[in-house]
Amino acid sequence: MTAVERAAVPPVTADLLPALRRRTTGVLVASQILGGLGVATGIALAAVLARQVSGTEALSGLAPTATVAGTAVLSMPMAALMTARGRRPGLVLAYLVGALGAGVVVVAARMGSFPLLLCGMAAFGAASSANLQARFAAADLAEPQRRARAISHVVWATTLGAVLGPNIAAPAGRSVSGLGIPEAAGPFLWAAGIFLMAAVVVAVLLRPDPLLTARALAPEDERSPEARSLRAGLDAVVASPRARLALVTVAVSHTAMVSVMSMTPVDLAHHGAGIDLIGLVISGHIAGMYAFSPLMGRLADRVGRLSVTGLAAGLLACALFLAGTAGDRHGQTAVGLFVLGLGWSAGLVAGSALLTDAVPQSARAAAQGLSDLAMNTSAGVGGAIAGLVVAQASYAWLNLAAACLLVPMAGLALFTRGRAAGGAPGGG
Repeated sequence: MTAVERAAVPPVTADLLPALRRRTTGVLVASQILGGLGVATGIALAAVLARQVSGTEALSGLAPTATVAGTAVLSMPMAALMTARGRRPGLVLAYLVGALGAGVVVVAARMGSFPLLLCGMAAFGAASSANLQARFAAADLAEPQRRARAISHVVWATTLGAVLGPNIAAPAGRSVSGLGIPEAAGPFLWAAGIFLMAAVVVAVLLRPDPLLTARALAPEDERSPEARSLRAGLDAVVASPRARLALVTVAVSHTAMVSVMSMTPVDLAHHGAGIDLIGLVISGHIAGMYAFSPLMGRLADRVGRLSVTGLAAGLLACALFLAGTAGDRHGQTAVGLFVLGLGWSAGLVAGSALLTDAVPQSARAAAQGLSDLAMNTSAGVGGAIAGLVVAQASYAWLNLAAACLLVPMAGLALFTRGRAAGGAPGGG
C-alpha cells in the first residue's frame, strides 16, 4: 500500500468488519438520500427548462442528455481518483462539481443562454455520478453472497430523496419567482445547496475509506499499483464474459430508461398534463427505480445475477409497450414509467453485482468506472436522439426504438447463462 493509503486506513480485524459495514452503509444511505433529492429536484423539469430557454422542442432532450454526458465524462476521472485515493475524495469532488453545475444552470436560465445551460447541466451530472458510484462503495466490504443486497440497500436509499424531489419542484420554482429567475430553474438552486450538504456528510463521516480498507484486507498479490490501474480494469472486463454481460446490462437498462423518461414530461405536456401531474408520474417512475431495489438485490443473491438480468429485460419490454401505446391515457403512462423504473432497478443491481463478482478486487474500481462510462455514454447518445425522434416521429416510436435495444441484451444473457458452469456467487 502507498503511504497515503496506510495513513487513511487504521488496522481492521475480522471482528470489527460487521460494525464497519453497518457504519459505511449508514453514511452512504444518508448521502444517497441527499444526492437523490438534489438530482431528482432538478432533473424533473430539465427538458421543460431547455425548451423554454432554447425556444424549440427539438432541443429539449439535450438538457437531460447533457446531464448524462457529464455523468459519463466524470466517470473515468472519478475512477482514477478513487483508484489512487479511495472512495471519499471521488464522491466529495463529484458532489461539489454537481453543486457548481446547478448554480450555472440558474445563471444560464436568468441570461437565456442555451449553451451555458448545457454546460451547467453537464456539470450537474457529476452528482449523478456520485450517486451511481456509491453503490460500488457499499460492495467494497460486503461478503460475496450478500453483495447484491449491499448494492441494493444503497440504491434503495435514493428513494427517499428521489421521490420527494419532483414533488418539490413546483414550490422550488415558486420560491424564486421574485428573483427574476424562471420557475423551471428554481429547483436547480435548491439542488446546489443539497449537493453541498451531501459533500459534507461524505467528507466528514465516510471514515475509514471502504475501498482502501478492502485493499488492506486483500491478498498481497492484489495490492500493487499495477494490479489496480485503469488498464488492468479494462483487461479484466475484456477477459470475462460475465463482466462483458454486466456492462451491456447496465448500459442498455440505463439507455432505455433515460431516453424514455427524459421525454415523458414533454409527451405528457402535449396531452394536457400540468406540472403537478408530471411531477407525480416522474415520482412514481423514480419509486420503481429505487424502492424495490432490495427485492432485486435479494433475488440476485438467491436465484442468481443472470436470472435477474432476464427479469430486467422482461420488465423493460413491458414498460416500453405500456408507455408507447398510452397516448392521452395518463394513468397508463404512469404505470409504464413505474415498470420502466423496476426494469432499470433489476438491470442495475444485477449488472453491478455481476461485474463486481467477475473482476479481481484490485481492478474493481477501474472496471466499475468503465461500467459507468459505458452506461452513461450510451444513455447520453440515446437521450440526444430521443428529442429528435419525438420531434420528427412520436413518443411511441421512441419507445419502439428503445425496445430494440433489449434484443442483444437478452441474447447475450441467454448465451452467457448457457455457458455458466455454476459455483460462483449469484452464478445462475
